[in-house]
Amino acid sequence: MRATINQKLTEMGERERLKELLRAKLTECGWRDQLKAYCKDVIKEKGLEHVTVEDLVVEITAKGRVLVPDSLKKELLQRIRAFLAQHAT
Repeated sequence: MRATINQKLTEMGERERLKELLRAKLTECGWRDQLKAYCKDVIKEKGLEHVTVEDLVVEITAKGRVLVPDSLKKELLQRIRAFLAQHAT
């Protein structure tokens, strides 16, 4: 079912519009700056020589998800539901 929804969103161009909205909203709420600061803290704590990109990704993924505002998650979910309701077959 997830694949079908993803396919429909992609085919209609809605997926790209949602991604652009997400990027803009995350920047607007300071999410990117918060995550950037967290990355810097992790690198300072572990030392530049001891951190790989893969380590950094693992370290910040959970933090990044937590920092996404609930209101933004709800807005995206509402937009997806509205899209699916409008384009139901």
